[in-house]
Amino acid sequence: MQEMNNKILTFLILFLSVLFVIVFFLWQGNVGFSLWDEGYLWYGAQRVLLGEVPLLDFKAYDPGRYYWAAAFMHLFGDNGIMSLRASVAIFQAIGLFVGLFLICSSAKQQNIFYILLSAIILMLWMYPRHKLFDISLSLLLMGVMTFLIQNPTARRYFIAGLIVGLAAVFGKNHGLYGIIGSLATMLWLSIKPNPSHTLGSVRGFCLWSTGVIGGFMPVLIMALVIPGFAEAFFQDIYFRYERNFSTLPMPVPWPWLADFSPGAYAEGIRQVLIGLFFVAAVAFAVLFIIWVFYQKIRGKQTPPAIIAAAFLMLPYAHHAYSSSDVSHLAQGIFPLLIGFLALFYSLPSKIKWPLSLTLCLASLLIMLPQHPGWQCRGSSRCVNVEISQDNLKVRQETARDIELLRHLARQYASQGETFIAVPVWPGAYALLERKSPIWEIFPLLPQSKAFEETEIERIKQARPAFAVIIDFPLRGRDELRYKNTHPLTNKFIQDNFERIPYARKPEYQIYKAKWISG
Repeated sequence: MQEMNNKILTFLILFLSVLFVIVFFLWQGNVGFSLWDEGYLWYGAQRVLLGEVPLLDFKAYDPGRYYWAAAFMHLFGDNGIMSLRASVAIFQAIGLFVGLFLICSSAKQQNIFYILLSAIILMLWMYPRHKLFDISLSLLLMGVMTFLIQNPTARRYFIAGLIVGLAAVFGKNHGLYGIIGSLATMLWLSIKPNPSHTLGSVRGFCLWSTGVIGGFMPVLIMALVIPGFAEAFFQDIYFRYERNFSTLPMPVPWPWLADFSPGAYAEGIRQVLIGLFFVAAVAFAVLFIIWVFYQKIRGKQTPPAIIAAAFLMLPYAHHAYSSSDVSHLAQGIFPLLIGFLALFYSLPSKIKWPLSLTLCLASLLIMLPQHPGWQCRGSSRCVNVEISQDNLKVRQETARDIELLRHLARQYASQGETFIAVPVWPGAYALLERKSPIWEIFPLLPQSKAFEETEIERIKQARPAFAVIIDFPLRGRDELRYKNTHPLTNKFIQDNFERIPYARKPEYQIYKAKWISG
């Protein structure tokens, strides 16, 4: 009977996961568009479909997410933005299923209303959509560590390592976080081990390590068989190391810094809540770790999902703090959310419901304004635009940018010529289905003189028809203007392209190549 109940519960969780993802996709799957980060992912998926290699042929995230997206886009027979979003939504459904399963595993008796409430909370925090790979990976890592803690057999040690290695294929940082969480888990298992678990810690570690290598094998094979990929991969690691594995750090929005000026009380409350979550990401991580070790030393039982969440809270808090905005908070908050929801589920109803409802309300206030479906509510907030033969609702400013790019392409690159769009429009290449003339499609940070000279040679060979430079201080830092991060390339464009007047936005510097007539 218990086995049947478990099967029913598993089917219910799977059904709810797919249902919630579909509902959210129907609500906002065709709403919003970013030439920035989402375009970065979309361009890479398009190029993989054409046989190019991430990191080698273009600046990219780690390869896994591109091959996942490209596989489904190939299956759909479409390289458009909606196919990309559908492929990401499938990965999201897997992550949501694992998250809900972890929450349900912490309680002996299930409550459908609590499961639904948990699903709403998790879905609210699943933002932004181009980062759903990262969010789902954190849930998968918690899932496999829970799987190991429940019954630390040889097979499960190997599978745990396998998932950690596979996570690194999608993101090196997730591999690192998975390693940290796994080592903490193995340390916890070594304390007063259950007599029925005869597998030694050394053998378990060896099996886990073998699994890590096996999971990471796709990248190792790419390094062996694709000329130049190994060098590109290690250069990417070195580039991240030079910048302390942080791209664009921002000040932490501490709750006491919230703005409560007249007319901004609602936003002030939201800022306080955001700040409290940043504080909780570290404070509760430490408390959870101390608690699960204390319980282990005393020989007390702790739900495995809470243990797994505890050991991943601090690593993912690092991700949240690496660039302290709501987007990065959402990407790093899921171990904390699972820890809270799993803990609340095991408490008496008079405690469980007030805490979980408070968490849901806070999540609504913080995250709902971030979702494009909410931002485009009402007929006047967004306009319809056709992108890759799909009808999307986008902000009017985004629509104007899309029309600008299409106008420039019609006027100066009507024969399929390439162009330059820097530093924050990698999606422009995907939108117009053109190959970028430069490797660094998202040039946000300073590069060496040698690197710029190589990029200039690429531009000379590609002979782009026009160029768009968005001249603005990224994150309010003047040193991050393109002319300061890439002075040689900027000068090359000014010397070899002719400036075209454009009055709508002064920071948009538009040029046509001097070898283009008309």
